[in-house]
Amino acid sequence: MPPLVFGHIYSSAPWGGGWLKTLFGRIDAPEVCSESWEISGHQFGMSVVAGGSFSGRTLASLAEEYGSDLVGTKAAAPSRFPLLFKLLDARRSLSVQVHPNAMAAAATGGEPKTEAWVVLAAAPGASLYAGVRRGVKEKLFREAVAQGEAIVGLLERHNVKAGDVLYIPGGVVHAIGAGCLIYEVQQSSNSTYRFYDWDRVDAYGRGRPLHLEQAFKALDLAFPPVAVHRAARERVDGANTWKSLVKCPSFRIHELELADEVALPMDGGSFVAVFALEGGVKIETDAGAVEVMRGGSALVPACSRTCALRARTSATRLIVTTL
Repeated sequence: MPPLVFGHIYSSAPWGGGWLKTLFGRIDAPEVCSESWEISGHQFGMSVVAGGSFSGRTLASLAEEYGSDLVGTKAAAPSRFPLLFKLLDARRSLSVQVHPNAMAAAATGGEPKTEAWVVLAAAPGASLYAGVRRGVKEKLFREAVAQGEAIVGLLERHNVKAGDVLYIPGGVVHAIGAGCLIYEVQQSSNSTYRFYDWDRVDAYGRGRPLHLEQAFKALDLAFPPVAVHRAARERVDGANTWKSLVKCPSFRIHELELADEVALPMDGGSFVAVFALEGGVKIETDAGAVEVMRGGSALVPACSRTCALRARTSATRLIVTTL
């Protein structure tokens, strides 16, 4: 199975913007684009292979047929693609929300969702909300939720810039603030419970539904404060530099400054998901090759015996994710 590239899955929520067109040249993106699901095996946004011998196949069907050959032996359920990769363009703030962790998912009827954000671009003064201020107890939090906007005053607000990273485990209340372009890596889940949606209404005066019962079941106020961090250099591989962004039980995310060529160790344990932050890369395995330019994604199956990443431009930066 060669490296796979997929069509984009766009959505156009009112909070979306136009960065995918201006930064990445996505001429197929809607004028107001809120999300682009880049690699997804989830039923609510299914990636379809674009080109090559598997063209037209869904990622879910490939995972079901090829199992650990595609996703890797580290995957808990080899017949289901375990992660979801997306771009979020927030011209306006997203709702204040929470996702369930594995324990809470059973109580809410949802799917566990831990995620991580890499800030690709940020307007001046842009911020992300993640976690609650120290000392906030459930009673105070419930009182604030009942008042609507008061909940925002209990959240930790983080001013951010391009290159900042946040790790958001299931159970942590959060919101993406206005003016942020985010690359998100998450467990394959669409379980989102809204506490507050900034009092927005549609043309008919209707607000989006809140999910307070499930949200309080999913909320984990005891989780330690979430902190913004930046890539930490992990190792130098010749002229190339690896930086660690996130390491957690669900995924590992690295940034790779690719000056020439890197050979990835392929042991069958995990697929490799590649997103081009800057420049371009040729991804070549024993079964084939694809080229990905800035803003593009590709998936290297776990069964690949070899995988080489070759820079196509002088300044190439990649986000590389594995299990």
